Order: sequence, then structure tokens, then C-alpha cells
Amino acid sequence: MSLRETWGPELPYLRRYARALTGSQIEGDQIVVSMLDAVLAGPAANDDGRAPRLEMFRLLHQLPNMGHYRHKALLLSAVEGFSMSDIAIILGKSFETVIAESEADRLEIRADLKACVMIIEDEPIIALHLRSIVDELGCSVTGIARTRAEAVALAAKIPPELVLADISLADGSSGIDAVNDILADIDVPIIFVTAFPERLLTGERPEPTYLVTKPFEPETVIATIGQALLVHRAVPMGALAARV
Repeated sequence: MSLRETWGPELPYLRRYARALTGSQIEGDQIVVSMLDAVLAGPAANDDGRAPRLEMFRLLHQLPNMGHYRHKALLLSAVEGFSMSDIAIILGKSFETVIAESEADRLEIRADLKACVMIIEDEPIIALHLRSIVDELGCSVTGIARTRAEAVALAAKIPPELVLADISLADGSSGIDAVNDILADIDVPIIFVTAFPERLLTGERPEPTYLVTKPFEPETVIATIGQALLVHRAVPMGALAARV
């Protein structure tokens, strides 16, 4: 089978990981393109018979500039669902090392990450689940909005430091439109929580940097919130490109 046939279905999730790792749609997509260019220019990939998804992530981490990105072990585990043995292969490190790095990442993400979080979600059970996760992190929830209009009004009243947003809202309005309205006035990281992440991972237009797939595990949400806040706080205001 061709690379397109074996790797094509997995590319959206490689983009999701790269964007979360870099904190930028543009930078994340560019490192994926760089990996694909290197593969096409070099010898045949996957000579060891690895699963396509595992091999794609392994080859991504062979790029020379991957070393300076943080929290790789935790994102590979909590967001992408790789086992520690697979992460050891992906990162080219020992099993013991990736366990230690994942735990260190988890502790760093949980430490001193108090923030005001707004939730845009029209399903009450999901909204309350997200709220409980945010509370468990030690963050505060500014409120829960069910429509685009409610979201914009809530953000204007209490500016959040991070937004968790669904895409399809109660009155048929769009969470993407709500977020774009909010970003017109404040610089804030956005995490979309959606059942169809592949629809927002084509790389063909401005798209979200951070995506959590429904149904989600609390650890996935926690890792993504922590990564988004740490990256945002480390970059000067307005310097993060193409979050949405």
C-alpha cells in the first residue's frame, strides 16, 4: 500500500499533536510537512514493520528541531493514547526515561496553573463534567455559555484566561464563530472539545491549535489545558499565530 493509503487517515491526529506541542497551527503543520518531505526524499519508511501511526510519530521526532519542544511524553500518552512502550520507540528513549519524563510533565502542568476558564457547551452533562475537571485543576470557571451570544456576552463581562468550546451550540449557532468574536477583543488560548476533530484538522484554513475528542478522559483535558496555558504564558501577547 502507498503512504497515502496507510498514513492518510492518521495525518489529522499527527497535526493535532504537532499543533498542541508547538502552540501554533502554522508551526505544527509545518513540522508535519517537513517530516513528510524528509520521508519522500529518503529511503522507504517503516522497514521494521511498525504500525503506520507509530511510525509517523517516530519519524516526526527525528526532525532536528524537535528537541526543544516540551511535554512530548505526556501529550503522547494523555492526548494521543500511546502506551509508554510505544512512546519509548517514538522518542528513542528507554521505557524508564519516558515514564519519568511523563510524570515530570504531569507535575509541571498541574503546578501553579490557576486560571479563569470559560466553558462554551450546550450539553449540561458534558458542561458539568468539564467544570469538575477545571475545578479539580484549581482553576475557576467564569461561567457556562450555551450559545454564541451568551459566550460573547460572558467573555465581555468576565474575560477568561482560557476557553473550552464545543462547535455546535444550543440554538444552532457555531462555537467557532463565538470564539472568533471573543478573539477579536482578547488574546486567549482556545481548546475545542468535539466529537469530530478530523473535520478541523485538514490544514487547509485557519483551524484550532488545541483539540480534545469527545468522549474524553479527564487526563486528556488536563494535559491540554496545562499545555495551552504554559505555551500561552511563555509567548509575548499576540505572538501566537493562527490559534483559530
